[in-house]
Amino acid sequence: MPKMKTDRGAAKRFKVTGTGRLRRRRAMRSHLLEKKPSKRTRRLARETDVAAADARQVRRLLGR
Repeated sequence: MPKMKTDRGAAKRFKVTGTGRLRRRRAMRSHLLEKKPSKRTRRLARETDVAAADARQVRRLLGR
């Protein structure tokens, strides 16, 4: 059976840490930032973990 190919779209959106955790960027930070509080935009700038329910599918897309 051939090797699994990495989904290039997923590779640009998710990364795996050294300990194996999946990280992602938060949504809602691309535009219309003027009306959002600074506190919120700073929170949205940070990375967060992928939800446990989605982790299996994301790993498959990343070819892991």
